Amino acid sequence: MNYLLIIPRTLWKLLFILNFVLGLVILYPLFFVLLSRRKWFTKAFQLKKFWAKWILFIPGLFYKIKRETPSEKLPQPAVYCANHASYLDIVYSYIAIPNYFVFMGKQELNRAPLFRIFFRDMNILVDRSSNMASHRAFIRAGQDLDRGCSTFLFPEGGISSSGKLKGFKNGAFKLAIEKQVPIVPITFLNNWNLLQNGGFFKSLGSPGIAKIIVHEPIPTIGMTENDLLPLRTKVREIIQKELDNYSKS
Repeated sequence: MNYLLIIPRTLWKLLFILNFVLGLVILYPLFFVLLSRRKWFTKAFQLKKFWAKWILFIPGLFYKIKRETPSEKLPQPAVYCANHASYLDIVYSYIAIPNYFVFMGKQELNRAPLFRIFFRDMNILVDRSSNMASHRAFIRAGQDLDRGCSTFLFPEGGISSSGKLKGFKNGAFKLAIEKQVPIVPITFLNNWNLLQNGGFFKSLGSPGIAKIIVHEPIPTIGMTENDLLPLRTKVREIIQKELDNYSKS
């Protein structure tokens, strides 16, 4: 470990956090109003996209997105599945996907002051420690898909601090098959290099360019529960291949 980098990394992460909090505090009254009625959720979504750009621009975070399908041809609704190795993945999801989606996040997000407003009605919290609570969350996600709203989730069920892909859980693939909607894999190639999960002083943190791939949608029409594991394996292999190629280059 290069101890000379601790100070600039720490200062940059402090800037990132302060900018994040400042943006949330300033925009909170608008979010409070727009999230009070379901008919305004699409406007709240657009405000979140604006906030995402704010969060990224000030600390010098940019992006390069490779789209295997043009944005205007992305299916709606769909289930978006991405690898998860940084909190930046959440922010960049609002940059990578233009269409409205419902975000599924872990229960711990409900403990964050102010931030919990996003999971009051608009987005979905998943308590993975409770099978019943997880089942309720996926029923709610299914209802949103029935209304034409896409769902975005991380099938690993947690953050990999090393950037290495972890095992996938079944929920996203079961949901897509049950609702017969496409799965869209997304690969965040280097977010963990820009903001690493782990010790505040030891983990990586710096400005830079995030590299993202939005893959071709995978149709699920005609699939049954017997196709769940092959579908899960296919999506994981797509993401793993891109991560391997990036690490080699």
